[in-house]
Amino acid sequence: MVSLLRSPEFLCNTPPNLPCGLPAFLTAYPTFHSIAEIVDKGSTSCVTSGALYALLALVSGCGCMYSCFYRTKMRKQYMLEERPCGDCLVHLCCEPCALCQEHRELRIRGFDMSLGWQGNLERQSGGMAMAPIVPQSGMSR
Repeated sequence: MVSLLRSPEFLCNTPPNLPCGLPAFLTAYPTFHSIAEIVDKGSTSCVTSGALYALLALVSGCGCMYSCFYRTKMRKQYMLEERPCGDCLVHLCCEPCALCQEHRELRIRGFDMSLGWQGNLERQSGGMAMAPIVPQSGMSR
């Protein structure tokens, strides 16, 4: 599978079926909060990360300074190269493109971004709660 984060030609190539196909200023917030929830593996709710992003964007105009750290985290999780330039520089220069690229990468890796982390876990396990693994102790009959 070719990673989109490794391909500079995909940096601003937004497919029409992504929410990023809409004007960028309307889609950055919902795109970011769904990425953050998946990358954080559900430890931070999409509402919390989205609110922090929106607050930074409104107060400083630089929501990209928060979202670039999620790009770094995602890149490390999936062992992706830092190309075409540094993560924060990509977000600073083209925040909507960077978010679209991350969104596409997660979709290609099998995540349904509309379900959130918990919904994706349930989907992957067939909708069934998984029983905890109990370690075998010593001897057994």
